[in-house]
This record gives sequence, C-alpha cells and structure tokens, in this order.
Amino acid sequence: ATVSVLNWQGCPGVFVVAGPTMSKSFCGRSLSVVNDFTPDEQYHLYIQTKELKEAVKNGGDLTRFKITDPNKAVYLIFMEDSTRTKESFRNAALFHGCKMNVFDAASSSFNKKESITDTVKMLCGYSTSQSLFVIRSKLEGTCTWLDKVVGAYCQNQLGVPRASFLNAGDGRHEHPTQEFLDEFSFLEQQKWDRSSVHLCLVGDLYHGRTVHSKADGLSVFRKVKVDLIAPPELAMPEEYVDKMVKNGYEVTIYPSIDNYLATTEKHASIWYFTRLQLERMGEKVLGRETVLRQAVTIRKDHLAKIPQDSKFYHPLPRHQKHPVLPVYLDNTSFNAYDAQSVNGYYTRIMELALLGGAEVATYTPTSVSPPREVPNFIEEMPSGAYSTSQKEIGNVAGIRPISNGVVLDHICVGKDVRRCWKRITQLARIMNADDEEMSTGVFNSTSSPECVKGIMFFPQHSGDLLSVPMLKKLAATSPEMTLNVVKDDKVTQKFRLHMPPRIYDFDEIDCTNAACISHKKNHEHAMADFVCLTRTPPVFKCVYCEKPHKFNEIWATS
Repeated sequence: ATVSVLNWQGCPGVFVVAGPTMSKSFCGRSLSVVNDFTPDEQYHLYIQTKELKEAVKNGGDLTRFKITDPNKAVYLIFMEDSTRTKESFRNAALFHGCKMNVFDAASSSFNKKESITDTVKMLCGYSTSQSLFVIRSKLEGTCTWLDKVVGAYCQNQLGVPRASFLNAGDGRHEHPTQEFLDEFSFLEQQKWDRSSVHLCLVGDLYHGRTVHSKADGLSVFRKVKVDLIAPPELAMPEEYVDKMVKNGYEVTIYPSIDNYLATTEKHASIWYFTRLQLERMGEKVLGRETVLRQAVTIRKDHLAKIPQDSKFYHPLPRHQKHPVLPVYLDNTSFNAYDAQSVNGYYTRIMELALLGGAEVATYTPTSVSPPREVPNFIEEMPSGAYSTSQKEIGNVAGIRPISNGVVLDHICVGKDVRRCWKRITQLARIMNADDEEMSTGVFNSTSSPECVKGIMFFPQHSGDLLSVPMLKKLAATSPEMTLNVVKDDKVTQKFRLHMPPRIYDFDEIDCTNAACISHKKNHEHAMADFVCLTRTPPVFKCVYCEKPHKFNEIWATS
C-alpha cells in the first residue's frame, strides 16, 4: 500500500511504502541491476532454477517453468561480442517456444545513427503480445532507461503488455544475469546454506562488471566476507568497496595471490577469477603487463596452500595466451567454472520465465519491507517583517528594497563571494530571469558576520515562482535558501528549501560518466536523473549508471 501525504500546494511530503504480505508477480518487470530483485526474490529465482534442473534431470513435467504464450517475442540485442551469455539466452528462449529474434546490431540502423530507444520502440510494435529484450551495450544504464520510457509507450500508445528488459552487461557497470548464475552456483557449492559465505575475488576488479555486481548480489547470504585480490592498477573501484561495506560485508584487500596466501588468516574456499582487460588501460600499463598478470594468476605451487575443498569460478572466456586459471586445472577438483557456465542456461530460462509470466512468476514474499519515508524538502517557516539593510559586498547593480514580490535569500551561504555570484547567475538562468525583472546582490550574513550570502529580489513578481516544478528546481540548485513572499512590506509566506531526494528532468544537469546512456554526448535523449544518497555532505547517484556525484558535479552548465 502507498500513502501520499500532500502538503502546501500539493508538494509531496512523506510517502509511506508498506503493506501486507501478498502474492506478487514478476511479469512485465525488468532486470537492469541486481537490486531490481530483492534478496528474497533472488532466492525465489534460485529455488525455482534448482527445481527446474531436477525436473530436467529426472524427466519431470516442465510445464510450470515455461511461458505458454507463443506470441511473446524475445529479442537478443548484443552491441558487444558475446558467446556464453548470448547463446544461453538464445537456447533459453527456444526452451520457452517464444518467437526468438537475434538482432544483428552490426547491420542494423544503428549504423545510420539511430538511437536504441527508437529501435526498441519499433520492435515492440511488431508483436501483439509482450516483448522481452536481452541487451548488451557499452552505454551504462541502457535497460533502466528503456524500461522507463518504452514500458509506458507499450501500454499507452501500442496497447500491448509492458516490455521487459534484461541487462546482459552494460559497460563496466553491472551484469545481473551473470551475477544470478554465480550466486546460484555458490549456493549449490554450499548445499543451499545461506547463513554465511567467504570468497575471494581475483583479477581485474576495476573493469570487471561481474565483480561489481557482487557488491549487491552477495546480499542473498546473511553474513559475507570478501577478500579482494588485485594489484592497485586493477583494484576494485572505491564506490563498490564502499557499497560492500555499507551492505555489511567484511572486506579485506590484498595486492596479489602470493600476498594473500602468505597471511595466517583463514583463506576462502570460493575463488572467483576474472580475466585482465589490459586493452582498456592503454599506456597506463605499458611495461607492467607481466607483473600484473603474475599477481593474479594461479601457479602450481599455490595449490598446496589453498584448502583442498576450494572451488574456482570464472565467468569465462579465459585469455587464450595468458589465462589466470591455466588449463591444467580443468581436470582437477578445483574446477567449478564448467558447471558454472552450464548454470547460465538454467538461470536464464528462469529469468525469462519470471519476467514473461510463466506459472512460477507468482510467489509470496517471506517478509515485508519496513515503511520507508521520503522527507519533505519544502519547509514552511514563521513569517514577519523583512529587512534589506544588510551591508553589500562587491558591486551590486540596481539593488532596491521591495514592498511587494518575492525575495530569494540565504543563497550559497559561506565565505566565498565568487561562489555566491556564480550560484546567483545559475539561478537566474534556470528561472529565465533578466536584469529588467530582478536585482541581485551578495551581502554579509546577519547571523554569521564572517559569512556572505546571495539575495535575489523580484519586485511585483507573478506567482509562477511558487509552482511546485519551480520550487523543486530552486531547492535542487541552491538547497537551504529561503523564499519570501512580500506583500505591503511584510513577509506573508516564508519557505526553507532543503535538498530534494531526487533531481531530474533539468536541461542543466548531466551525468559526468561519459559511458552513461544519459550523458548528453551519447545522444540517446535520456534525461539525467539523480537520487540523493547522503545529505551531509550531499551526494547524488545517477539512476542509470549508478555513479555517485558530489552536488556541484551534476550541474553541466554551472
């Protein structure tokens, strides 16, 4: 159940999201990132996959695992090379008996600079039922964007069921379908014990999206210990280490396998390797390739120091000339990567089954999420007399006291005068205001004389400054400023504008990640969208690529 409490002029206040335990369906949802499925939902996927494997092995009835509508279409759109992910999804679609289309990106209208948004909207119109898209792209956040814009298009304009999108890898961001087959493989190894897991991640942790996905995917286990093994040049990005720590994982970092095995700490029994993507690093690794490879490649003398019940995993493919898992390991008990690869077929059958509405797509959660509150960012304050007697700092053109209108006060309070002026200029641009309708200045703060603040005066201003969209823009641009409505020399309304929980749909903002689908230079016309991670200091996360940004970094024109 969702309860919306609307305050002054319909501004969203507190949203309480909770409700009784009830059956849920996956049908029509998308899998863009690991967290699109809760840990309980992921476990439902794993248990159903386990039952599917057993039914196949024992010759059982597979009906409940299959999509029964033959008009549903599965499109495989791979704009980067793939063998295992692409072929496992192709065979998974054939298992379901759906219409299956392998979209050849190399010979498509992408070569005519068509956006992926237009391509997918067009393909949705070629089916009378639901379309499911499996997409690999260099642009991070592609499936999140398509789910947002094409899902509504299917329902509102085509009159067909909402399309679903499965992320088969987007840049160095995430690979949730690989993550789910990995977690399924770990659970098999642990005989379905979810109480704890101890594993080490080895290799190129910087570029490897399969290891980035583990920052959230390992949450299916109740207690997690992760050992990160990589030289500094290939270390896990700080944002993913921080996410692991935030999720309650115990994290330890080592520069090499030798260093790890030399410690007296208990070593992990699950080893997860990734290939080195040195081609992405160019001149940064010139002359160091051999050293970097040696740091994360298993040698025969390592094996005696590793617990003999350990298992080695790898998303594959291995490097032909420089494999971090040499081929002599293939016929040893350490080899779990071959079975891991096969699991990709079964987990992807189940992912299509859930999103495509097979019988197993409905389940009852074992727990209910606690109520979640989104704070109101517009605070009404006591009103009274308004003074414009503060001593001006710098040159102010056309300052004049006002008897009626709107005053924006406490803009960018601090010690930096130039920063105040920069913020005033930014606000004027966002409000499309010119010198004829406003006057501006930077003044000493009466409450903190060592600080300065910006003030903007709008005499006889119309009420459009008080609209909800404009207030959101003002709060996002200059949080903690005040807005004063002046009438006959008195403040009749006063509001403090706090940092909003979300900043979106402004032309003035942009993600700084050049690989993000919302980055303006990628011309996909995905409007930038940020959600607040922390308020002190203010940090915002891009909805698409999930890159964290400091508040000032999101303003492309600031």
